Amino acid sequence: MIPTPGQPKTHYGLGAVNYHTGETVVLIRRRKRRREVAELLQSLLDKHLTGTIYVAWDNFIAHQDDEVEAAVRSAAGRLVLLYLPTYSPWLNPIEMLWRHFRREVTHGELFQTVKVLIASANDFFFRYNRCPEKVLSIIGAH
Repeated sequence: MIPTPGQPKTHYGLGAVNYHTGETVVLIRRRKRRREVAELLQSLLDKHLTGTIYVAWDNFIAHQDDEVEAAVRSAAGRLVLLYLPTYSPWLNPIEMLWRHFRREVTHGELFQTVKVLIASANDFFFRYNRCPEKVLSIIGAH
């Protein structure tokens, strides 16, 4: 019998980018469900303590749920969700950053462990948060 590694350990990146400042908020999680989406929204609220936060995103099913609605309601009007048309990733600035991330971090790379991959992902966003003007350039904000 030949031993096999089993099911791959999947992780997902959930993220947002501030179109005006270039700051990013990214969470790496085992799942990409309603709870994780609500956690991303809460992270945005924690990062920006005042003012209105506009979130433009696609029509992914996890974006339309009771947990997400609860997060919006608890924000007391500070979160405004803008749904983009289906199949239009070019309208969503974070998609351009994800594409750049894949080219720089994961394209053609074989990581020894998931932990090393996650560390590389976190390092990418840490570095780019230190020079948000590069992020603005990538997402076409200036």
